[in-house]
Amino acid sequence: MKVNQTLATELVLTGLTERPELQVPLFLVFFVIYLVTMVGNLGLIALIWKDPHLHTTPMYLFLSSLAFADACTSSSVTPKMLVNFLSTDREMSLTECFTQFYFFCSSATTECFLLLVMAYDRYVAICNPLLYPVVMSNKLCAQFIVVTYFIGILNSTIHVGLLVRLTFCRSNVIHYFYCEIVQLFTISCTDPTLNMLVVFICSIFIQSFTFANIAVSYTRVLFTILRKKSEKGRSKAFSTCSAHLLSVSLFYGNLFLIYIRPGSGPAEDKEKLYSLFYTIIIPLLNPFIYSLRNKEVLGALRRLIKK
Repeated sequence: MKVNQTLATELVLTGLTERPELQVPLFLVFFVIYLVTMVGNLGLIALIWKDPHLHTTPMYLFLSSLAFADACTSSSVTPKMLVNFLSTDREMSLTECFTQFYFFCSSATTECFLLLVMAYDRYVAICNPLLYPVVMSNKLCAQFIVVTYFIGILNSTIHVGLLVRLTFCRSNVIHYFYCEIVQLFTISCTDPTLNMLVVFICSIFIQSFTFANIAVSYTRVLFTILRKKSEKGRSKAFSTCSAHLLSVSLFYGNLFLIYIRPGSGPAEDKEKLYSLFYTIIIPLLNPFIYSLRNKEVLGALRRLIKK
């Protein structure tokens, strides 16, 4: 049987659902989510850099970088998804697809390493408080942030560089709401084994390395907290870590479910739900997780409102 070898130059995203009656309601829901996400993350960045105390504190420097990465993650996926809800033409060029994945992969990888750096910051603050001002200098914090973004850019450059070698002739339909790399492999008529191997190695290394080091940092933090004699001291130490631990749990829980769990069908609703939570809901939640119970952030907000 002769196989159609016409190469696809345009790809079609089927989105979250193909049911027409749900398109407008979903557009409204995700438009509000995107608006709140951007206001929350960009507002948190502005608040941190406006307050003279917060923007010189390592923890808040990292937090503003995390908020920027979250804003980038959401912006790489949500705008195109919103357009597709109201459009009958859901095509996008290969260049658009690769560009979307590039920015998504870069910001997601950066977030992995920012969460690691933030865990190290909490480890030094709680386990070595006297050395904290010396160890976590502004220069070192800036270097940490630059390195996290560099690793993110490098990782996405490697994957997109390898994507360029693929051709698509089996189908041009991606049963997903964004250009997810594994979905591209399923419609490639070029053997994607090399790409899949690189994705697997990078995912295992990045996720396992960062998660293992976060776990080690917090194990040491936990033992240090439990040795504290003061109940007030233990409570304060736990409160400074709780937001970050919740953020780490949400982030890595979804990453492991998406990329490290045993594979299933490419269009399964469960997989879409995991990805939706990871790409859109976590960036929405993070600024509120880190600010609602944070006295310094709330104090800075009150001071700004009173001006």
